[in-house]
Amino acid sequence: MDQQPAAGPPSATAAIETVFRLESPRVVAAVARIVRDVGIAEELAQDALVAALERWPREGVPDNPGAWLTATARHRAVDLVRRRETYARKLAEIGRNLETTTPAPEPSDPEDIDDDLLRLVFTSCHPVLSAEARIALTLRLLGGLTTAEIARAHLVPEPTVAQRIVRAKRALARKNVAFEVPCGPDREARLESVLEVIYLIFNEGYAATAGDDWLRPGLCEDALRLARLLAALMPKEPEVHGLAALLEFQSSRTAARTAPDGTPVLLKDQNRRRWNRMLVSRGVTALGRAEAVATGAPGPYVLQAAIAACHAHAYRYEETDWRAIAALYGLLAVRVPSPVVELNRAVAVSMADGPEPALRIVDTLAAEPALHDYHLLPSVRGDLLQRLGRTAEARAEFERAARLTGNERERGLLLRRAAQAG
Repeated sequence: MDQQPAAGPPSATAAIETVFRLESPRVVAAVARIVRDVGIAEELAQDALVAALERWPREGVPDNPGAWLTATARHRAVDLVRRRETYARKLAEIGRNLETTTPAPEPSDPEDIDDDLLRLVFTSCHPVLSAEARIALTLRLLGGLTTAEIARAHLVPEPTVAQRIVRAKRALARKNVAFEVPCGPDREARLESVLEVIYLIFNEGYAATAGDDWLRPGLCEDALRLARLLAALMPKEPEVHGLAALLEFQSSRTAARTAPDGTPVLLKDQNRRRWNRMLVSRGVTALGRAEAVATGAPGPYVLQAAIAACHAHAYRYEETDWRAIAALYGLLAVRVPSPVVELNRAVAVSMADGPEPALRIVDTLAAEPALHDYHLLPSVRGDLLQRLGRTAEARAEFERAARLTGNERERGLLLRRAAQAG
């Protein structure tokens, strides 16, 4: 269960919990390297949060709150290791530096934290866990998502997600899984899951499933950094470069995706002069590396990067090569059949061939169980109906989409579109 400690004035408590949500992945990763147990690491990170809730309202927020939380959790981890005789061997391996560790305002080495995040990803994606458990655990630990947010993102009941996370932690502890980035075949065996969770973490930052903000830039930055680290670690894997390219392209749009007040700005309305051309260039380079090392048909991340590249190369929305994008989505649908991919293909088809054929695609998806509560299905359908002049139906679809989304910013956008539909 997600811990909800309460201390101090409500405004201070909310601010501290926001800081913790942003910093918790690094705290958990740093502590997991000491205790070698992600479940215990998360508990110690929560203990650090409780300490912050007790002290910060009285003493003020530290200059570097993330470093304070990490140092506090690390000391509790060292104390735990010292108290348990069964951890004596591990304490000896950790070395003398931990025995003399004292609270410090800054982490000892920021690069170590980045490495710890990558270790945490690989540990959470160990083959002893099911694919569903790997994703849920990593989103919980690295994405800082609650069980409710993970459940909404994956269209499954919240108790199911909670059980997956608890069982995953127990399985890793029971199997004594090493906290490391594995080598050779072990690394390759986990790669698919690692790529997936980095992709999902980025997506949660790019368009949050819940909350008051549409963007969570910290998650996007962590995911992009992990993708770059992974590309350096596995330079002969085209899908690794494909994911890095995709995240570079998507990150390039961040500044243009919201108005000054945080309101979402749709792709067609974005000021493309605000797109970060340095990140676009990095995306082009990463995509080129993916194509250079590829030996067969492109994988799903390379295909998605190619789609993002089509958008990046269009300096005006009207210049977008929608036929190429629709064709790429067609290839992606063959590679990884998914109703969500089909929905995205429908959007591209609507721009290339008009809303009528796209609406036929969307209507075939209405019976898909996975999309029953997926807010983007009625959102896309509403857009197509509006373009066809069926305004009353469009308004109903936008209103339904607004009811389904858990994000307040997106709900406001959908309600405005409903009102504009007439």
